[in-house]
Amino acid sequence: MRSVARVAYTYVRNIQDAEDIAQDTFLAYLRSGKRFTTAEHEKAWLLRVCINKSRNLLKSGWQRSRNPLPEDLASPSREESPVLACVLALEEKYRLPIHLFYYEGYSIKDIASTLSLPVGTVGTRLNRAKIQLKQQLGGAFDEE
Repeated sequence: MRSVARVAYTYVRNIQDAEDIAQDTFLAYLRSGKRFTTAEHEKAWLLRVCINKSRNLLKSGWQRSRNPLPEDLASPSREESPVLACVLALEEKYRLPIHLFYYEGYSIKDIASTLSLPVGTVGTRLNRAKIQLKQQLGGAFDEE
């Protein structure tokens, strides 16, 4: 499931770490032996575990003390994806709701449930993120 790796990438901003987190997430799923009634419930569980593992990595002492990879190896260049680069430049509290809403197709209610936030907070964060993205992109992607 590429969604898990993409969510991890929005947190850690490093392809290799995101792949490791995705793998750890699926190992946790296999070890848990959980059975879900719907595919959406399964996906929500996987994304929640992925978010937790991403946060844990960012908080770890090892992560804070290591030398980061050069930027050209750790993430796509602005030329390859200007919109993605702008999304990744957002604060975490805005970056994840934008990713879940636009890239994964979750509703605001589902995002609120996944992130354990009020629905109004998610809506506000999405709106503020869109305003910031519009400013960063200079209106290049305005809807007609």
